[in-house]
Parts: sequence; C-alpha cells; structure tokens
Amino acid sequence: MHLLTRASLPIIVLAVLCLGGCASVPPVKRLNGVVAAGGPLAQAHISVRDSKGTVASTRADILGRYQLDASTLTPPLVVVASEADNRNCRTNQTPRAVCMVAWRATLEDGDNTTNVNPLTDWLASEMATTLQFIGPQQFAETPQAPVVPASVQARALQQLRSGFGAALAYSGVVLTAGFDPVTTPMRADGRGVDAVLTVLNHTRGYDNNSGEASATVITDTAWRPIAHPFGERANEPLQMERAERERAAILAARVRLFIVGDSTAATYERERLPRMGWGQVFEEQFKDTADVKVVNGARAGRSSRDFYNGGWYRQMLRYLRPGDYVVIALGHNDQNCNSLRPARGAADVTNLCSYPNDAQGRRQFPARQPQMSFQTALEVYINDARARGAIPFLMTPTTRYLNADRRVAHVSGDTRPVVSQHRTHQHAGGGYAFTGDYSQTIRDTARANGVPLIDLEAKTIAFANAHAHDWQDYWLVVSDTVKFPWYATQTAGTRASPDTTHFQERGARAMAALVAQGIKETLQLQALAQQLK
Repeated sequence: MHLLTRASLPIIVLAVLCLGGCASVPPVKRLNGVVAAGGPLAQAHISVRDSKGTVASTRADILGRYQLDASTLTPPLVVVASEADNRNCRTNQTPRAVCMVAWRATLEDGDNTTNVNPLTDWLASEMATTLQFIGPQQFAETPQAPVVPASVQARALQQLRSGFGAALAYSGVVLTAGFDPVTTPMRADGRGVDAVLTVLNHTRGYDNNSGEASATVITDTAWRPIAHPFGERANEPLQMERAERERAAILAARVRLFIVGDSTAATYERERLPRMGWGQVFEEQFKDTADVKVVNGARAGRSSRDFYNGGWYRQMLRYLRPGDYVVIALGHNDQNCNSLRPARGAADVTNLCSYPNDAQGRRQFPARQPQMSFQTALEVYINDARARGAIPFLMTPTTRYLNADRRVAHVSGDTRPVVSQHRTHQHAGGGYAFTGDYSQTIRDTARANGVPLIDLEAKTIAFANAHAHDWQDYWLVVSDTVKFPWYATQTAGTRASPDTTHFQERGARAMAALVAQGIKETLQLQALAQQLK
C-alpha cells in the first residue's frame, strides 16, 4: 500500500485536472524598474505602448519603483513616465509635467528591467530626432511603438557614452559593452546612475513651428549644455567631480541669486564662443569673500510664460531657500506676438507671446486669457518667490543695438542713436492684438507689487550710445571664423550680419557690471550690494 503525503496532493490534483488535456501555460513577462530624476519620481504614472498599439499602465511607488505585466505586449515598447498630478507632456499653454521616455527593443521571459530617467529620455530623443520626430514625446505617442534600426540605437548609445560615460564611471557604474541606462538595474538612492542624475537639469525644448515640446535638453549644475562632444568647442561631456563641487557650493552658500532670464543672460556651450550671456559671468561681480552663489537658469528663446510653463523655472527651485534673491529679467521674447509671421507666428502667439499694459498701465489680454498679460506672467515669479521666503526684483531687458527705424545704429554715417526696441506699434491688422511698451510694463509691475527695479534697458542704451565707435567689440560680431568656426555658417553674428541682441564675452562682462551697478543704486538691495566688489 502506498501512502499519500501532503506534498504529493497538489501533483495528484493537477494530474486529475489534466486528464482531459492541459494547454501549456505561457511564461510571464514583466517590466520592472525605477523612475528617477535625481531622486525618485514618486507615484509617477507609467504608460507602455507596444508595436501593435496596445497600451498598459500602472503607477510607481514612493521610491519610484514599478512593475507591470507585459505578457500580452509585443516589442518594441515605449514607456512614458509622468509626474503623478500632471500628464501634460507636449503643450506649453499650461505648465508641462516632468515627463521621460524609455524605449525597449525586446522582451524576455521573467523580469525585464526598464528604467525611465533623464538619460533614457536623452537616448529616446536621439533616436526620435534621427527618425524625424519632433522629440521623444511625439516618438512615444505614435499609434504603434516605432521600430528603431540597430544602427540608430548604436549611435545613440555611443553618443550617450561620450557625453556621460566618464561621469557614470566616476560614480561607480560598470560600463560594460552593452551598458544601457534603460536595462541596467538601479535605485533612486543618490548612488551610481542616480548620483549622475542628481547633478543634471532635464527638460524638453520648444519646437518653433508647432510650439510643442521638442528634443531633450540636459545641462549640468551650472546649466552648461551636456553631450554631443564633437570637438574642442562643442558641447562638453559631463564632468562629474566639477558638477558635484558646484552643487555642494550652491547648497552651502549663505545666499543664492537666481536668474530668471533669456538668451541675453544664458550660459552657452563652448561651440558658440565668443557668444556669452551676462549671467554666465555675473558671479565674478561679487567679492571673493562673499558667500553668494549665482544660479543662472536663463534659457535662450524663452518668454515670461514659457520659462515657467516649459519647466525652466522649476529646475532652480530645488536650490531656492528663504532669504535668496530671484532676479526676473525677461521681455525680449514676450514680443513674439505677430500672428501673421509666416513660419512660426501662430505657434509663438499661443506659447510665447504676452501682451504689454496699455498707455494707462492697464493689463491687456484676449478675452478669458488673463495669463497672456505680461504683468500677470511676471507676477507668477514674484508671488512664487515671496511664498518661498525669497526676495524678487525686476529688470528691464538689455537693449538691442538698433535705432528708431530698427536698423543697426551708428553705421554708414547714420548718427541716429540706439533707442528702446521693447514696444509694439502695429495694430491688430498687422498681426498684433495689442500695442504697448514692455519695459514700461515691467516698471508698472514693480510699482504695483512693491518690488525693487533695475532699469537695465536705460543703462544699456546709454552704454550703447557711448560706444558708437567700438560697439562691435561688445555685441556679437565675429570676424575670425577660423578661431570661431561655428560662425562660418551662421546668418547672424558676423561682420556681414551683426547680431544686435546678444553679446560676446566683453559685452557680457560689461552688462554684468551694469547689473551690479543697478543693485548698488537700489536701496532695497543694499544687503546684496554689500557683497559686490
């Protein structure tokens, strides 16, 4: 007689059930990984789309970890992670969410590590733009996950290694031949891959034609553009030790000064030298003994609305503390309000444009769109800074080197001076819904909100007219295209076509000195002025 043990019962039951025939159970395939951006993206929404258009979704936990049954999905797959309470990944009319993409070519039985972070988003962006998508989000939202040729995958990974490989190795990541930030296990714990993510700023750019989010933009702690290190003057690889040192200095400083600005203040990659924004060198205005760090988040092409909605302001907030200063220096690109401009007029009106106050100082905006008032857009920063215990102040924009006819001033015997260019005169029939003076609107806003004001436009107009004989040494006018090869193929910034808006190094330093002078002259900023040279 054979005795049945408790352990054998499940086998017998299974055998009985299968007397009529058993189909084989397909193995389970799971996606699991971490959603991180220098720390976990807690409760992130995860959406996965496969090659047949099937979509599955889940949420990450508070540590950014997620798991999803992928047994019914057919690779390749695109994974989109967005922050818990905002899934706007493409448009700029409202604040864009933190959104990141990962692309996966294959699925194996069991667990398939699929992380989503700024590096995976950069990879997806490289593949997307090569395949003629606007950016990674459009790539991810196609009806079926795109097939990416092996050569495109390999090139994207090679570029990632060039831009971030040394930093990853410095942080203890083993860079095997097949290293891929999508499939390499990680934790959002500040070590390894996450250590690198901690010193990065990540968002997407702006597509001029559609106004949608475009390719991935990654900068380091000092907002230097990272990756594509194709030569001595190109974007530089991430230098991890320097980035960590700079981050530590920002966190340790007694006071930080944050620049909310545009291309006239922005930090540029080496490839575009001698172009330089005044914010790039502004910290040099402070005493060596001053415990002040300048955080220059200024970004080329951004208006008051888009700097906020596009996520550029948000990048700085992790460093903002009570007692810090926030200088709001916008206005150049808020003038992009010409709806009849052929190439990008409609998109810019929708996404960048804000309207100045009228001659009586009253806000102007289309019906039921108060966010399109320039004063209202500026007050977003004022109110946010104050809510965080910081001290906001406003500046009018730097001048363009143009006369009253919007022609280059002081050339060919034309002695007409540089004048303000930050006003619109065209009526609605000329493509502009409202007319007004942007610099005056900044003055109106400062007065209405009781914040300090530096009239940088007035200072730079005076400076420009005092330098009629040598202005091309300050504004961006490059004559040596051997030394600065970028400008050999550019349509602006050369002797033949001077750039009357942006600066070269000498001009950037002169503008930084004028900003410092304005701080010294402003009674409400005397505590900061004491730290200046």
